Amino acid sequence: MGKEIARLFTLAMVSALVAVAAGGGGPSRVSTANEAFNVLPLISDWVFVSAEGNPPSQAACAAVARRCFNPSAMANSYDYAVLHAAGNNGQGKTIAVVDSFGATTIRQDLGIFNTAFGLPHLCGETGPSDPSANCASSVSPRFDIVCVQGCPAPKPPPLNNGTGLEYHNLWDLEVALDVEWAHATAPLANIILVTTPTAEVLGVQGFQQMMNAESALIDNGSVDVISQSFGSGEGAFNSGLAALKQLRTTFEKAHANKVTVLASSGDGGTINSMKVPVKDPRDIPYPSVSWPASDPLVTTVGGTYLCTNAVTGATIDSVSPPTSCQGANAGDREPGWVVSGGGYSIYFDRPAYQNVLPPGSSYVGSSAGAPGKNSNMRGIPDVAYQASARTGVLVYLSEPDFKGGETGCGGANPCSTGWYVVGGTSSSAPQWAGLVAMADQIAGHNLGFINPALYRLANNIATYKADFYDVTRGNNGYSASIGWDAVTGLGTPDAAKLIPDLIAEVRPTD
Repeated sequence: MGKEIARLFTLAMVSALVAVAAGGGGPSRVSTANEAFNVLPLISDWVFVSAEGNPPSQAACAAVARRCFNPSAMANSYDYAVLHAAGNNGQGKTIAVVDSFGATTIRQDLGIFNTAFGLPHLCGETGPSDPSANCASSVSPRFDIVCVQGCPAPKPPPLNNGTGLEYHNLWDLEVALDVEWAHATAPLANIILVTTPTAEVLGVQGFQQMMNAESALIDNGSVDVISQSFGSGEGAFNSGLAALKQLRTTFEKAHANKVTVLASSGDGGTINSMKVPVKDPRDIPYPSVSWPASDPLVTTVGGTYLCTNAVTGATIDSVSPPTSCQGANAGDREPGWVVSGGGYSIYFDRPAYQNVLPPGSSYVGSSAGAPGKNSNMRGIPDVAYQASARTGVLVYLSEPDFKGGETGCGGANPCSTGWYVVGGTSSSAPQWAGLVAMADQIAGHNLGFINPALYRLANNIATYKADFYDVTRGNNGYSASIGWDAVTGLGTPDAAKLIPDLIAEVRPTD
């Protein structure tokens, strides 16, 4: 009981510290209020499949030209089912997922998701099997929500008002995806949903709130892994590297405290947008990447189509929808996703861990027409995972039916309660976070910054072949290749082989 009370007290203090930092009082903070960029969720595609309580069948998914993955099939596809079976479920570790606005229904949505797939229930969720009575146990994994400046209701503005960024519905789906799939991957890890009240410049900067929240969790020892499914094009930062150097002090703190930080690479291929014009922002006029994905202290996750059998996850399926798994890609378990974010930073130099890459790698280091040094720059992504909604994961979401326009939810989308098949590199990052939580648990200590170890493993022919699927097909503006490429990085993991090798390879100096 004492440990649980202490944990709740710590989280309460984290909420208070974050609120003070974001509100402008108390600890000093970086002022980025004049920056012009959007903080966007990196969900790019979703389809509503079923309003039933039970998950939709593969036939229902095929009817909308998709294949839908459940937790069991995903665990087999990436070879971590064997880790679960051996009792390695991330127990004792905590994953923080950071999202604007949060979602008022996430506690019951997580309960329904867990019941549907037979996953462990977390203290703090609600739903068909409410485990709240067990929350006094010091060994029960928890789901907690830390709000920055309160938890605003997801009510959209009138249809003819605002920029569209205030619509909370897409963030609601992002929250459901992040929480449900971080949990599905590491079923006994604690999950903290960290929410912030703005996603763009509305007097208080969204990015600064997110970094304040992450920093407070790190300071209090409340987190082991952080998943970030958001981003903004580097070229949209008016103050350039100066602004990022101030924001990224959070990642420096994570590095020093052995906290692993992951980010989605983005869902626009090589295209990102500026902030202005606000309602229809123009594209950055050169191949670009987003931040925080571009940060050298972040492990950045790109995307693939997952062409394994969506029922079993055990074999390649080149017959079922979508067409991306058929034809020229027949026989390929994971082609690169056509809009997987990738390319080269305009602000960060090539980090030392990328100086040596596997043979055949297609690293360029510059972006055609980009400003600045534009030579030998940081390349992203580092690794990859399933991302396309055409081979997407199943997510349960219940949306409040806010009226205010010709349709429910004030015209916002998504707007239905039930099962969605969801895509985006937002799906990739929280699942990699689950893998890292399992690795931390198996190791008995936090691995922390894993990029140097990942690249060392990839530069060993034997471990690269065993631990990664090297994606060699696909084009997002760059072409996938043997070794590292700007579509899928080093490739996707075979978790049962990668995790023990990663544990052995991480060094105190990383």
